[in-house]
Amino acid sequence: MNRRKSTPRAVAIAVLSIALAGTAFAQTVLKFSHTDQQAGARQAAAEVFAKKVEELTQGRYKVQVYCCSQLGNDPKNIEQLTLGGIDFTVSSTGSFAPHVATLNLTMLPYLVDNYDQGWKLYDESKWLQEQFAKAPAKGFRFLSTWEAGFRSMTTKDPLNTPADASGKKLRTFPNEMMRWTLESMGFNIQIMPLPEVYLAIQQGTVTGQENPVDTIFSNKFYEVAPNVTLTNHVYSPIPLAISEKTWQRLSPADQKAVTEAAKIAAAHSRNLIRSNDDNQLKEMAAKGAKVNRPALEPFRQSVQPVYAKAKEKYGADVDAFLKDAEMVRKSAK
Repeated sequence: MNRRKSTPRAVAIAVLSIALAGTAFAQTVLKFSHTDQQAGARQAAAEVFAKKVEELTQGRYKVQVYCCSQLGNDPKNIEQLTLGGIDFTVSSTGSFAPHVATLNLTMLPYLVDNYDQGWKLYDESKWLQEQFAKAPAKGFRFLSTWEAGFRSMTTKDPLNTPADASGKKLRTFPNEMMRWTLESMGFNIQIMPLPEVYLAIQQGTVTGQENPVDTIFSNKFYEVAPNVTLTNHVYSPIPLAISEKTWQRLSPADQKAVTEAAKIAAAHSRNLIRSNDDNQLKEMAAKGAKVNRPALEPFRQSVQPVYAKAKEKYGADVDAFLKDAEMVRKSAK
């Protein structure tokens, strides 16, 4: 039997074919950065999202999740999102306000009373959808709304009324509306990155902090500030955003797949947070935390000046958003 000898040209063609085949199945890795702990609900939802992206794009894309502020705090993550340095992040809606200023209004105190109202507000508010639509021009795009929960306090000393807040130094994140709210309650505000908060409370730099229950639990803030006071002063979901540069590189089919994955992860996030709140509070109490459910009316009254300040600065946008919030409170009791 005659065997044909391989020529240099044939060998070259074979090598090229193998290389092209490898390229055809190459996987693009996308970076997802967030500030929550490995054990937090944010990480759990991010893992669901990553799995679904890989599945729905038939393996063309793989999402690498970086938790715990490995790549930066929330402002840094959002900045990197606009530059294309990372591909995804989730953060409090108010964290995006430096880029879309009207999103400050999402941090108005006591907009909604429960999760059903909050979900309906974020899903159906015409005003809010108009604000989200401004994001692509700023370098990122909102894909879905994940959950973090209602923000409450952890402090070294008991907090029963706003009078107990007077002169106390409390850590929060950089947001104008949050600053107004906490100052109206009587706190002095200290801005600092989330990873620094535990030690700052321990050392007495601040006397406490405010965050949703899941964040309090996963960061163990109750260990150094054992008075967990359920003020529920701000409803604080965390929209998932993609870099607009990344979005524009995706094919229409992959854009659809990533959006579907985002919505699946959002449903997981919402259900996980709502179901976890009571269990996490019980576990914190079992570990020595003092969980307090104060009368909320004194806190509501203390923050009334915030609405006047907001109206003075944002005008008709305040009325439009408050109208949507009132509608969901009536329809989703």
